[in-house]
Amino acid sequence: MSEKIYVGVDVGGTAIKVGICNVDGDLLHTYEGPTETSKGTDTILHNIAQYARNIVAESSFEWEQVEGVGVGIAGFLDIPNGIVKFSGNLKIENVNLKGYLEKELQVKVLVNNDANVAALGEAWAGAGKGIDNCVCYTLGTGVGGGIIIGGKIVEGFAGMAGELGHIAIVPDLEAIQCGCGKMGCLESVSSATGIIRMAKDAVERGDRTTLTQVENIMAKDVIDAAKAGDEVAARIVSRAAYYLGKSMALMAVVLNPECFIIGGGVSKAGDFLFDQIREVFAKYTQKEAQEGVKIVAATLGNNAGVVGAAGLILRS
Repeated sequence: MSEKIYVGVDVGGTAIKVGICNVDGDLLHTYEGPTETSKGTDTILHNIAQYARNIVAESSFEWEQVEGVGVGIAGFLDIPNGIVKFSGNLKIENVNLKGYLEKELQVKVLVNNDANVAALGEAWAGAGKGIDNCVCYTLGTGVGGGIIIGGKIVEGFAGMAGELGHIAIVPDLEAIQCGCGKMGCLESVSSATGIIRMAKDAVERGDRTTLTQVENIMAKDVIDAAKAGDEVAARIVSRAAYYLGKSMALMAVVLNPECFIIGGGVSKAGDFLFDQIREVFAKYTQKEAQEGVKIVAATLGNNAGVVGAAGLILRS
């Protein structure tokens, strides 16, 4: 019998990335094409289907070997039915993505939130390979998340499980409004956006810092300044680490995962950030819930989405 393959599609606002994986989660082939969001819903749907076809056509495999196609997409989803209720990045609304693709491709199609899919990728074939229970954080513009229990994505009643960035963890006296409209979310302090905001606030207060040019400042600039000994920058990074570690302490006693995986641009701070997170986690977590638990960096990078999307077919 021919080897079965699994196609994963990561739909972004600018580009659609596609990958072919084998049963072990090895990424065998990749393809990328423009999303063409400005051309409307029909073009986006056509491109997703076409790129899935294209990647198989240019590989050494045949379409008959495709066991299924998984799709990761940002937005509010009806996950069981594969319907995109609304995606701000793509400007699409109430689209039966699963139904459309199954008709076009004549294979099983599963659709899930992009953060869940990236988490599944890391759990299946990345930093969590061989681990059935893990919690994944993505530290970028916001704080994304995904929870894998028993090797499967935890979706929750309305598909909102794993929204780690919106844990209301910052005390009221320190809290600011998050982009979601609520107060005190983890995302408001531990994302790249949160770190940049805290740096700009420090400069505006007149704090003594090397971070004087804040107009185009990046989170990396703050982290680099902290590593170089800037006390203000160090306090900002420590605050981001503190609330990350504390949120993990909460997850530890609710889910008892074996591993926390951290990805996204901010995670590139490395042990300077991770050691502080581990210290806070150890301080606030019961001994029994932290024994053997690892806090590690993601390893798949930009490929986590396509690998995880392919994994939907095997892991759902």
